[in-house]
Amino acid sequence: MTAGPLRLLIADDHAVVRAGLRALLEGEPDLAVAGEAGSAEEAVRLTAALLPDVVLMDLRFGAGGAAGMDGVAAVCRLAAETPGIPVVMLTSYSGRADVVRALEAGARGYVLKAGPPEELFRAVRGAAAGALGLAPEIVGGLVGQVEDPRRELSGREVEVVRLLAEGLGNRAIAEALFLSEATVKTHLVRVYRKLGAENRAAAVTEAVRRGLLDLA
Repeated sequence: MTAGPLRLLIADDHAVVRAGLRALLEGEPDLAVAGEAGSAEEAVRLTAALLPDVVLMDLRFGAGGAAGMDGVAAVCRLAAETPGIPVVMLTSYSGRADVVRALEAGARGYVLKAGPPEELFRAVRGAAAGALGLAPEIVGGLVGQVEDPRRELSGREVEVVRLLAEGLGNRAIAEALFLSEATVKTHLVRVYRKLGAENRAAAVTEAVRRGLLDLA
């Protein structure tokens, strides 16, 4: 992360959307737009050239570029060619399959275009700091439990995962659930073990894949 404002690359095939995002983001003193891309292919090229702190990536690019690349394919390319630069998906699509594809490709956030600006700002800052954040509309309520009873999450553990998905740290989770940080850490250890995850991002991705978080 740079010492100055976070440098962002906006990738969306609609010029009006890019202009609106630029105006919104540059209204924040710690955020600056380093460049814009009108296609997924251009986003890959500009990321390598500009090395931004965060890439804001549309999920679906209209007719697509010459190779028909969408936002998820671009995330995969970026993970291979410019690892370490986080990508936040900014899209109108909130379906479970889309979210799972994006997270499994390596996206560090998933925010709806129709959501409040604060969610976008939080996702961008969180991604730059190494966190993973999903908009509350994406996370939604809870559904079901893990099929294997030996590995199912308790209601409290699912609440912890839901807050992880929103990008909250241990202290914020503890405050939200009226727990101590030590108790939150204990829950996280159990969550990682039950989900077979090694870190926060992997836990959220696996919880989404299993349907523990309602993304409908």
